[in-house]
Amino acid sequence: MVEIHQIPVLADNYIYLIHEPASKTTAAVDPALAGPVLAALNEQTWTLTHILNTHHHGDHVGGNLELKARTGCVIVGPRAERDRIPGIDVAVAEGDHFSLGEATAHIFDVPGHTRGHIAYWFPESDSLFCGDTLFAMGCGRLFEGTPEQMWRSLGKLRVLPSSTRVYCAHEYTQANGRFAVTVEPDNQTLRERMAKVDELRRRGFPTVPSKMGDELATNPFLRPESPAIRRSLGLMGANDAEVFGEIRRQKDRF
Repeated sequence: MVEIHQIPVLADNYIYLIHEPASKTTAAVDPALAGPVLAALNEQTWTLTHILNTHHHGDHVGGNLELKARTGCVIVGPRAERDRIPGIDVAVAEGDHFSLGEATAHIFDVPGHTRGHIAYWFPESDSLFCGDTLFAMGCGRLFEGTPEQMWRSLGKLRVLPSSTRVYCAHEYTQANGRFAVTVEPDNQTLRERMAKVDELRRRGFPTVPSKMGDELATNPFLRPESPAIRRSLGLMGANDAEVFGEIRRQKDRF
C-alpha cells in the first residue's frame, strides 16, 4: 500500500506525492510547480525519486526540470508525448507497468484531452491518477482529440473497481456538479452528492479524491447510456459516443 499526500497549487490544481514505504521511494504526479513539492517532501521527510506525468500541459509539467535538477529524480511520462515532456527519462504506454518500489502501476492510454494522455492505476492501493481525463462529476476538454476517442478512454476507466479512488488533477467538482444537474435533474443521488460537495467547499475542504462508484452514479460523462440523460438531451436513438459528445458540447457552453 502506498501513502498519498495531496498538494493544492495554483488556482485549482492538485499535485500528488505517492510514497512507497518499504523502499522509501516517492513520486510526484504532475508537478505544476517545484516549490510546493519540495516543501511537502521536507515536511513528510520523504526523498523524491520519480515524477509521473500524465500529459504535457504546463500546469502538469512546469516543475519537472527544477525538481530533476534538485533531486536527480527519474521522469516518467507518455510515450506519445515524449517530445513534449520536459526532462523525460522513461516513456510508457498502454500495457506497460511502472514499479514504484514494491507498488506497481498499470498504464492506460487515455487520449482525448491531449493526443497522448495516460493514466496510472495502482490496483493494490485502489488508486487511479488520471490527470485531466476524468474529473469528479466531469471529464477533460477535448483539446487534441475527438468525442469518440475520449469515450473510449473513459470506457477503460469506468470498468475499474467501484472502490477505486479517483485522484484527478483539478478541483472542478462543484462546477461540474452544477452542470450535471442540468443534464439529469431527477437524479437524487446526484443532488445528495452536490449538497455534500457544496458543504465541503464552503468549509474549504477538497472534494478529491472521489470513488469510482460515486462517479458511475452521478457523472454524466460516464453514463451516456442512461435513458434519463438521453431523454434530457433528446437523443434516445443515438449511440453512446454521440450522447457523450453532446454532453461535452453542452458543458463547453455552460
